[in-house]
Amino acid sequence: MIDHSLLNPTLNVSDLEAGVELAKAFDVASVCILPYHLKRCAEMLKGTDVRASTTIGFPHGGHTTEIKRAEAERAIADGCEELDMVVNISQVLSGDWDYVKQDLAAVVEVAHAAGQKVKVIFENCYLNDEQKIRLCEICTEVNADWVKTSTGYGTGGATHEDLKLMRKHAGDQVQVKAAGGVRDLDALLAVKALGVTRCGASRTSEMMGEARKRLGLPAIEITASNDSGY
Repeated sequence: MIDHSLLNPTLNVSDLEAGVELAKAFDVASVCILPYHLKRCAEMLKGTDVRASTTIGFPHGGHTTEIKRAEAERAIADGCEELDMVVNISQVLSGDWDYVKQDLAAVVEVAHAAGQKVKVIFENCYLNDEQKIRLCEICTEVNADWVKTSTGYGTGGATHEDLKLMRKHAGDQVQVKAAGGVRDLDALLAVKALGVTRCGASRTSEMMGEARKRLGLPAIEITASNDSGY
């Protein structure tokens, strides 16, 4: 379930590579890494089940659609398998749903043409329920692969109320990702029970360490930065 987050702008190359090694050791779902280091990340993940992922239009979604499309094309060329894209928050708040839909569709089209997947980040802390529901409907219409609560850089993260709302209003084929505030194993298990299939996490080592402890498995000792912003 875990997308190990390496998005804090203060992480240096050593931090990023240590984070990728941590993700490999725990066999998480993906590594979501700063775009400039994506190509190296994808190379490091070859031969594993861990996917390389990065961000599009991050963190505010205000890039033009053309730039988001170009970001997506470059990310895929660099080995990206999952793209975490931020909606144009300003246009959502403005109620320009046609713009929002074509913005999302442009990136989904690029990704799906290459056989890759897209997670659409709402940044729920700035939205009301009506806006969140409409976004779930649009994501279903454009065949997004996940709807996602937050970037981790807004004023709030994933709440159980939002996750229930998103699971209810997104299509059955659209998965739900929680990001922001899921910081321990019990919190991860709680969102899983709500229908969440992915979780952006910076405290992967602590979560997986506790899971291994409860399962009676030996600890895995790895040193890596956990300060990702998630």
